[in-house]
Amino acid sequence: MDKLWAEGHTHTNAIQLLAELQNLGYRGSYQISSNYLRRRRRQRIRVVPPAPPGIRRITGWMMRHPEHLADAERQQFVALLAHCPELKALHEHVRGFAEILQTRSGQHLKDWIIAVRTADLPRLHAFATGLEKDWDAVLQGLSTRWNSGPVEGRVNHIKMVKRQMFGRAKLPLLHKRVLLTAAANW
Repeated sequence: MDKLWAEGHTHTNAIQLLAELQNLGYRGSYQISSNYLRRRRRQRIRVVPPAPPGIRRITGWMMRHPEHLADAERQQFVALLAHCPELKALHEHVRGFAEILQTRSGQHLKDWIIAVRTADLPRLHAFATGLEKDWDAVLQGLSTRWNSGPVEGRVNHIKMVKRQMFGRAKLPLLHKRVLLTAAANW
């Protein structure tokens, strides 16, 4: 049996191996050939291809600027986009919206929404509908350099302090803590 294995006859079916050996004059039993193959199967090394990237990794690649991807990531992402036309269309729309955000060119938002509506991407349709619901604020946010980021940051900080102190202290201590941290940050 070892001689056949060494010659490249890598049968994995014990019945086929036994038939071939019996043609060569072997008088052993099925159990012997089965046991022989069982040991060989355990020794065989299986080459497992790498797992495909997960949804979080793909989303990360899509949300980052293409220049900030490592070469290996970029190659994987390009190969993935080549295999999935829906993902490629989604990526193009996401990059288009990111360009509008980065360049503050809100005047192009209507064209972007029209392009999204023509694509068969329901989740993006929902996003576009959300943008249209508060059109004036969105357009203002995408067109001017003024934003409410610092105010929102303070509001989030106050909410965090409130959650930390819930049930531990009364309003005067909360008031002092909020005012002291606000004074320290200005």
